[in-house]
Amino acid sequence: MTLELLLAHADDARPVLRHGLTLDALRGAPRPVPLPALGKLWSETADRNLLPKQRWGLVAPEGQEGDCLLKLIEPLRCKRQEDQGGHSVLEFRVPPRLDGQSALRWKKRIFREQVVSEEDRPRYLLLLGDLEQVSHEAQQILSSEAYVGRLAFSSHEGYTAYVNKVLRWEARAGEARPRLLFYTARDGSEATSLGHRLLVEPGIDACRQQLRKGGLSNAEVHEIDDEEGRPGELLLASAAEPRPSVLFSMSHGQGRPIRGWGSPAQQREHQGTLLLPDGRRLIGADVASRPFLPGGFWFCFACFSAGTPARSNYEPWLRQLSETDESARQAFASLPHREERPFIAALPQAVLANPNGPLAVVGHVDLAWSYSFSDQGRGTPERFVGILKSLTEGSRAGPALSHLLRYLNEANNSLVTLHAQEEAARAAGGSSVVNPHALAELWMRRQDLAGYMLLGDPAVRLPLAR
Repeated sequence: MTLELLLAHADDARPVLRHGLTLDALRGAPRPVPLPALGKLWSETADRNLLPKQRWGLVAPEGQEGDCLLKLIEPLRCKRQEDQGGHSVLEFRVPPRLDGQSALRWKKRIFREQVVSEEDRPRYLLLLGDLEQVSHEAQQILSSEAYVGRLAFSSHEGYTAYVNKVLRWEARAGEARPRLLFYTARDGSEATSLGHRLLVEPGIDACRQQLRKGGLSNAEVHEIDDEEGRPGELLLASAAEPRPSVLFSMSHGQGRPIRGWGSPAQQREHQGTLLLPDGRRLIGADVASRPFLPGGFWFCFACFSAGTPARSNYEPWLRQLSETDESARQAFASLPHREERPFIAALPQAVLANPNGPLAVVGHVDLAWSYSFSDQGRGTPERFVGILKSLTEGSRAGPALSHLLRYLNEANNSLVTLHAQEEAARAAGGSSVVNPHALAELWMRRQDLAGYMLLGDPAVRLPLAR
């Protein structure tokens, strides 16, 4: 069993890790720092999809920039206020570039302490702006308790187009039967082969078993196979059908060229682009205007498929590992540099601004490893099937993603427990009873699962008949 990375160089489309890393590489993982423990602000007795019970709110940057973004999505705010029975939509303003600790302080002092009754505090939160305006760390901290999505576009037109699209789909009559699509970019690499074998194939089987039991709203389940010599064309054709669809795709994400990016603009345009077989790429222009999952959802499994953070969670580990391992050196070189700005990837921006595109995208902000779907060689598709099942059965996007975040919370709680056992043994003057290799593997799983981000309004859902 090796650690595989879904990342390829932008210039030659070759995987950054051609042979993966052995599990021994995890022995050099840094001492784990647990995430904040999961808290509860709302009663779990109410239906998670009922906005009058759970409420919907906005988080925007401070200053004129935030004022402008709030005006751009005003029609959506009015619609959500109506959806929650006329209760006012609360707005929260956040300073830029918050790190983890400052984001936690902001949540405690502003989000938690604002004078409002608990029943009025929104569980659905739509963040506005790019990662420099509202940081990735702030979204992670809020996601430990709320259903959080984000809208970030390079132009004001993107926000307007997205809002109009959501309102148009929510005013339409519902469709009867959704589609569930699976796609693997079969490029011959070990990473996509492993992903297809341990995640995609068993995921398809699990969904078909659910269908036989009467679940998934009688969805159609299809696997999209690239035809020889036509990589990506069948994917685009299948996604163009005007039926409510959920697409799960697995591929390498495009990372830094071997000689580096030519400019920040080039990096923002190309990092996170999807690599298809034969070196072809799926770029923003491919999905900016043509029909692509109209009114649907896209779970995009690839490195940097949602965006690039200010600092990778894997930087300390890969820096140490790169001193002795050439493969790790290539991965370390692909990480964000300190002088580079964090950003939401161009591909999801393009498809969300597309009037004939999906309502939400789930992708990865950071490196995406095989550890999120495997435990020591055993596939764990159930971590992802729960999201797909919820979406096809009519759940809103935020609660659907919580199925995956539940596994993140389990890994984090286990990490907290083992860390406490280590500290107790050390305080008693004895040696640690915790297996360091098991601790490192748990750290890796937690880090990988923590990188997923929802782009789009967390309150959207497939336009199905109810």
